[in-house]
Amino acid sequence: MNILEIFRVALQSVRVNALRSILTALGIIIGVAAVITMVGIGAGAQKAVEEQIESIGPNVLQIYPNWGRMGGVASANRVSLTSDDANALRRDATQLKDVVPELTNSLQAKYIGTNINTSISGVTSNFMSVKRYKLAHGRVFTDGEDKARERFAVLGAEIPTMLNANAQALIGQTIAIRGISFEIIGVLQPKGASNSWQNPDEIIFIPLNTAQYRVFGNDRLRAISVEVKDSVPIELGMVDIERVMRREHKIRPGMENDFTIRGSQEILATQEATSQIFTTLLASIAAVSLVVGGIGIMNIMLVSVTERTREIGIRKALGATKFNIMFQFLIEALVLCLAGGLLGIGLGWWVTDTLATNNGWNTLISAESIGMAFGTSAAIGLVFGIWPASRAARLDPIIALRYE
Repeated sequence: MNILEIFRVALQSVRVNALRSILTALGIIIGVAAVITMVGIGAGAQKAVEEQIESIGPNVLQIYPNWGRMGGVASANRVSLTSDDANALRRDATQLKDVVPELTNSLQAKYIGTNINTSISGVTSNFMSVKRYKLAHGRVFTDGEDKARERFAVLGAEIPTMLNANAQALIGQTIAIRGISFEIIGVLQPKGASNSWQNPDEIIFIPLNTAQYRVFGNDRLRAISVEVKDSVPIELGMVDIERVMRREHKIRPGMENDFTIRGSQEILATQEATSQIFTTLLASIAAVSLVVGGIGIMNIMLVSVTERTREIGIRKALGATKFNIMFQFLIEALVLCLAGGLLGIGLGWWVTDTLATNNGWNTLISAESIGMAFGTSAAIGLVFGIWPASRAARLDPIIALRYE
């Protein structure tokens, strides 16, 4: 009995019991589909985190004020960051490329008959380069316009939608912020949310001096964004910032900082860790499904050996070797698993694509994940098919022929 004949007999046996074969492979189909979907979601989340790091800037740091302390207990007032801190960093920090103070508050903005409540951020003219924004329409205010306290506004990408207006048509129009008229001179390209508490596309940017003296009436900054020089390690930039800030805030040696320095990678590290844990957990559940599917295949193959005991005896009587019998049953198990694997890959691909299209999830299906799923299904066929195949091969032909 040659190899081709063994393949033909094995495939014919699977085809004769088509319904049972499909039901047997169902566990593998679901397991492989789950693996493809979970790995696709995890890889997509990883890619999204990398894109967010790139959009924020890997060498960009954020300085935030800490809560004040009295007697070791956090007080109700926060230590202030001011424009003087930003000026000191520009003047004395040697490892920084650029500094952007941010004066932010949530205020009402009105355009014609539409009112929205959104973040208004007073920034300097270099905010686009440091914060990695790009213009879609119009322009950004200049340093001279900032110093002159001009009433200009640059809108985040989502603001036109919130105002029910066309982005390009807004250029040159007037928007009222806290009752003060601002001319819209620019609209930014979408950037995407980088954290859970503020969407950078839902911010209206105005000149810092205008915000300080015309809108907010103070210079207490929400944060200071700094860009470390390209050739400087991020840790050295943090040391440089800490040196200047501690001096400006008159913090004595041994005392804690009244400010916090955070990097873009640190900001997104929690998101990435959570995503990896979630993906690992779901992939483990999918792996359990694959094992259950493999047990189902082994069970059906053992039943098949019992049902075909007399057939095995006839084949052995006609000259089939133990290898021929064992190989035949292994091929049957492999066919079931590989067919289930292919169907599972197709199902997983469809589910992943549906999630990305309908729910806006970040997904990524790679050749490695497909190869892993297909290889796993083949391995399951071999592992769970060996025992039934071995049992069939060990049958005594005389006893098998007498089996009823």
